[in-house]
Parts: sequence; structure tokens; C-alpha cells
Amino acid sequence: METTLLIMAAGIGSRFGTGIKQLEPVDSSKHIIMDYSIHDAIEAGFNHVVFIIRKDIEKEFKEVIGDRIADICASYNVTVDYAFQDINDIPGAVPEGRAKPWGTGQAVLAAKSIINTPFIVINADDYYGKAGFKSVHDYLVNGGKSCMVGFVLKNTLSDNGGVTRGICKMDGEHNLTEVVETKNIVKMGNSVEADGVTINTNSLVSMNMWGLTPDFLEVLEEGFKKFFEKELPDNLLEAEYLIPTFIGELLREGKMSVKVLKSNDTWYGMTYHEDVDFVKDSFNKMLENDIYKADLFSDL
Repeated sequence: METTLLIMAAGIGSRFGTGIKQLEPVDSSKHIIMDYSIHDAIEAGFNHVVFIIRKDIEKEFKEVIGDRIADICASYNVTVDYAFQDINDIPGAVPEGRAKPWGTGQAVLAAKSIINTPFIVINADDYYGKAGFKSVHDYLVNGGKSCMVGFVLKNTLSDNGGVTRGICKMDGEHNLTEVVETKNIVKMGNSVEADGVTINTNSLVSMNMWGLTPDFLEVLEEGFKKFFEKELPDNLLEAEYLIPTFIGELLREGKMSVKVLKSNDTWYGMTYHEDVDFVKDSFNKMLENDIYKADLFSDL
């Protein structure tokens, strides 16, 4: 069965401070986080890769990863395509003074004409581990329509500052009922707090790893039109069309069902520039423990 890995790589992280964080090497072989995600996705069975980028980073992106990955993917009968997120690609006119991108919902819609298979969508600069790719792939190829990988909160935190996480609420059958966006989650010794309120460290959180089908893209597109009609006028310069927010609305309206697939893998990301050394150490330890090969794709 054909399945697609959709990688959102259009953003440049404002808190990272220097350079394009998606292109920061994380091991001694100069692999970046995206390399590991692509490896894990191919290992799980995904056979189509789509990069969502901006035109202004296309040259550097292809030099650092795109052309190299296309060569690697060709060896495994995996195809590679590009979609371009453009601030002007909207159902209306760009408000005067608007410079902020339109968010993950618009990013995914940029690939609508390319995707005709079930797909997994991820952030380019997040490491998710192998389990999530495998569970989403298996869920989709066995007829599942919509799912989300839930990561254990304590496995997603930074030692260098507060983070925002979407804490999942579920019913007894692990169907998602709500994602509660919780800001400024920080480690406090052996506990975790958000603005002074203790949070269960074993809570499942969303890290923007979704399994979806092409049918969802039609719904997402209609939602984008409504976003421009209803939400944007109240916040012309900052409002964003975000996948978790939109899915949350569909859940509340009973128009969507999302299965939560738990992963015990540790999530790694470079939210802060100070996270870089820790992330690099973590990847090198995984190499030492033979979770990955130094020649990353050699075990596929």
C-alpha cells in the first residue's frame, strides 16, 4: 500500500536564535533530525516523502538534505516531492502588515495536490523515535482513518526553559476527546509544573504527529475558508490556522474520531539553542547503543 511521509519544514524557529534549526547536524556523521525521521518512516513502510518548504529556503534545503535524500530514497523505491507554503496562497487577500505564516493547517494544504495516499505528518525539527512511525503506518494500512501519536509528557521536556504541549484527553477506548494547549511547562525537581500547577508527568501529549487520509484534506480546506471568514478578522496579523486547533473543533462537533497511539520513545527537539548539545549527545548515545548505524540508511 502506498503511504506518504509529509514533513513540515517551512518554518524557521524564532527561539532557536541562529540559522535554520531544521538543518542543524545532530551527530558526528552530520546527519540532521530529518534524516532520522526519514529513516524511521522508510523502515516502518512509508514509500513517499513530501517536503513542505518555502521557496526562499529551497536552495539551501536541497543542498543540505533534499538532493541527498532523493538519491537515498531512490534506492528503496521511495519517491520524493516538494510542496511550497506561500503566505499568498490563501482564500482571500493578505492583510496589510501581515508577515507571519498561516500555520500548520495551511502548510499541509500546500501539499494537497500531491497527496493521494494515507499519510503521516510531522515537524521537520522534531525527533519522534521509531515506534510512532510504525504504529501510525500499521494503523493506516489496516484501514484506520485518523490517529495521533501521544508521547509521555516527561519524555518531551527541555532542561533549558518552558515548553508548550497539547495535553490529550481520551475516552476509555483511547479515542481523543480534547487537546488542551498548556503553556510554560517546566521541570521542577522531580515534578512538572505549568504556572504553578502540578501536571502528571505520565500525561500523553501531542507533538504534531498525525496519521490522516486524503479525505481529511478536503475538510481541512473547507475549514481554512471558514478561518478567513470568522477567526482572521479578529486578529489580522497573528492568527494561525493550526491542525490541532482545527481537529479539536471537529472533535467537539462530533465530526471526527482520532485514535491515540501511545509511544514511550523519547522526543527530542531544539526549542532552545541550549538544547543542541544535549540532543547531539542523545543521538550519539543511540548510535553507541546500536539503535542506529553510523551509516544511517545501511540497515534498511
